[in-house]
Parts: sequence; C-alpha cells; structure tokens
Amino acid sequence: MRRDTTNAQHYHWGEGCDGWVLAPGPELLAIEEQMPPGTAEQRHLHMEARQFFYVLDGELTMELEGERHVLPARTGIEITPGQRHQARNDSNGPVRFLVVSSPTTRSDRRDVEGTA
Repeated sequence: MRRDTTNAQHYHWGEGCDGWVLAPGPELLAIEEQMPPGTAEQRHLHMEARQFFYVLDGELTMELEGERHVLPARTGIEITPGQRHQARNDSNGPVRFLVVSSPTTRSDRRDVEGTA
C-alpha cells in the first residue's frame, strides 16, 4: 500500500510535534516527524534498534553520546543500539525528517536523564 502523511497513522508527541507511521512492521519501522522551533525529545536509547535520521527540510540537532551534530536538509546520522541520543530543533524554523529503525523501536526505548 502506498503511504504518505495524508493516509499514514498520525500521532502527536512532545510540545507540538507530529509523526506519521509510514512502515509499521516489527522488523522495520519508518516514520516521518516534524518538530517546531525550540522543541526536543526526551533523551533516550534503544537496546536493539539501529536508527537512521534523515532531514528532509530544516535543520535538526542530534545530541549523540554528549556530542551535538547539526544536520541540515539532505543529511542524516546513524544511531547504533545502546547510544544515548536526543533529537532537538534548536533552529528558528520547523524541521521535518525521516526516522528508519530496524527492528522496530516499539517497546525498545529506555529514557535516560540529562541533556548535553
């Protein structure tokens, strides 16, 4: 089935953030998310899932094991299992990105304290 943000399962998270589940399988989870300026997710890690964040529009800051990576549109970053990370929008505009996870991150997330 063809999926995009008009027909995918939609969810809200954080403060004004949105997500769309594009591929909901147990072996592969693909989502599109958007974050308004000044928002951040809870710092966390995944025990089994490997993830790849790819920025479609805007600028995403990814804190990864205490180091900040600024990702402009058309760039991405891989997160390996066990790495503490936090997606942030420290820019003045919205950011839209894809998150591809294998296997799914459902029931695999552990929140951790602090930010970088």
